[in-house]
Amino acid sequence: MKEVHEFHVDSTRYLDDHGKPLSELPPQAGNTDRVLAAYRNMVLTRTFDSKAIALQRTGKCGTYPSVLGHEVVGTAIGQGMAKSDVFVPYYRDQAAHILRGVSLRELLLYWGGDERGSAWQNCPEDLPISVPIATQCCHAVGVASAMKIRDQQRAVVCCIGDGGTSKGDFLESINLAGAWHLPVVFVVINNQWAISTPRSLQSSAETIAQKAISAGLPGHIVDGNDYFATIEALDAALERAHGGKGATVIEAVTYRLGDHTTADDATRYRTAEDLKRAWEKDGIKRLQNWLHDSGHWSPDKEKALQADCKQAVEKAVEEYLATEAEPPTAMLDYLFETLPAALQPQREQIANKYRGGAA
Repeated sequence: MKEVHEFHVDSTRYLDDHGKPLSELPPQAGNTDRVLAAYRNMVLTRTFDSKAIALQRTGKCGTYPSVLGHEVVGTAIGQGMAKSDVFVPYYRDQAAHILRGVSLRELLLYWGGDERGSAWQNCPEDLPISVPIATQCCHAVGVASAMKIRDQQRAVVCCIGDGGTSKGDFLESINLAGAWHLPVVFVVINNQWAISTPRSLQSSAETIAQKAISAGLPGHIVDGNDYFATIEALDAALERAHGGKGATVIEAVTYRLGDHTTADDATRYRTAEDLKRAWEKDGIKRLQNWLHDSGHWSPDKEKALQADCKQAVEKAVEEYLATEAEPPTAMLDYLFETLPAALQPQREQIANKYRGGAA
C-alpha cells in the first residue's frame, strides 16, 4: 500500500503549571504592556463572573454561564483581534467581550433577559451571544464570505466548545471555510465537559484540532491556561486570515472550573479531586507568578488591581439595577423588523393592559 499523505497536529505550551518557562518564550512575552493588560482583563473578568453568579443566586439576574477557567483564552481572543474584525461568540466569552468594548452593564443586561444587552455600542458588528450549540459557526462563515467578496482585509473569530464540534454545523462550516479559503479563525475551547458529558465520551478522536485536517485547514493545540501559547496562536491565525491565506482551527485546552451554568450542579458528574487538579493549572495564577518572577508585579499592585476591578464591577451592577425595565411589549418588538399584521392586535392588547394604552 502506497502512503499518499501524512498529517500532524502540533501542541504548544511555554509555561508550566506554576508559571515557570519551559522553553524560550515567544516574542509576545516581550510586550510587557500587552501582557499586563491581559492579566488585568483576566482579573476583571473573574471579578465580574463572581458577582454575576451572586446576582443570579439572589434573583437579580437570569441563568448565567460562568467563565471560570476560560479567562486566558478569551483575553487572547480579545487582544488578538483587530477593531475591524468580527467576533462570533458562544455563551462563555465574557473576557473577549470586555476587550472588544462590551460594557459590563451590557453583559448584565443580556443575562438579565433584556434585549438591549445585545445592542453593543462599541462593537455593533460583532454577532450576539449564541446559546444554541454550534449554529454560530454557520454565521461565521457567512460573515467571512462577505468579507472575501468585498475584498476586505478583515477576519472573523468564532468560538465554540468541545461538545459543539460534534455537530454538523461545525463540521460543515470548517469544510466551507477550507473550500472557499475564508478569513475565519475557529477557536475550540476544550474545557473537558460538554455539559455533563466528559471529553472522553464526547468524541473518540485523539484531539479536536485534527478535525481541521478533513477540511484542509491547519489545526493547532495550545495550552489554554498558558497565555503566551494562546496569544501566539491567535496572532498567527489572524495574520494568516488577514493575509488571505485562509482559515485556522485552534483547540485551546483548559478546564471548566465552575458549573455549566447556574442551573447546573457539576458535583453530580465530576469529582472534587479532578477539580482540585484543574485549579492547580489555573491560567490567571500561572501568569501572575510569571509577572512576579519577571519583576513586573507586586503584592501592592495586586491589591490595587483587585480594588479597581471590584469598584468597576460594583458600578456596573448599580447601573444595571437602576436601568428601567422595558415594557412587556418588548417581547414582540425584537422578533421581526416589521411586526406582522396578525400580531399587531396582540401587541395593542398588551400595551393597553400594562401601559394604560401607551405603545
